[in-house]
Amino acid sequence: MAKVRTGNKAPNFDLKDLNGKRVSLHEALARGPVVAAFFKVSCPTCQFTFPFLERLFKAYGSDRTTFLAISQDDARDTREFGTEYGVTFPALLDDDGFPASNDYGITNVPTFYLIDPNGTVQVDSVGFDKKALETISEKLVRFLGRPVAAVFKPGEVIPDSKPG
Repeated sequence: MAKVRTGNKAPNFDLKDLNGKRVSLHEALARGPVVAAFFKVSCPTCQFTFPFLERLFKAYGSDRTTFLAISQDDARDTREFGTEYGVTFPALLDDDGFPASNDYGITNVPTFYLIDPNGTVQVDSVGFDKKALETISEKLVRFLGRPVAAVFKPGEVIPDSKPG
């Protein structure tokens, strides 16, 4: 399948979380926008990116928004990644053969998306992209009607991008 890009309909996925509970994109979208981030625990750019996604989750996670980490690794390694990098939003396990990753055309990680409640991709990004994270923040602010929260702290030296 071709890579899912901004403006495309996001393919549904139905994956297990770390406790074995099934989670579907379709059900999450019924509550509001979804930030879906595909990753591998061994990926240095994923390790760099996920703490910033966690900041977005801390600022905008609510009963009207969903953040999902979609791991290409097993439950044990995925749990360890979450602990090491401070990721508290739910992680899902892409099943054997990586059906969700394949449906999205994932070739590099991290790849993350902001998907609106209608299932349309509003932001897509491969690797670390400072502007993409800021755009997700801006769109979630508009959806939630909240003040904007800084994704990046004053004085932090953050590159504009890092390849995945």
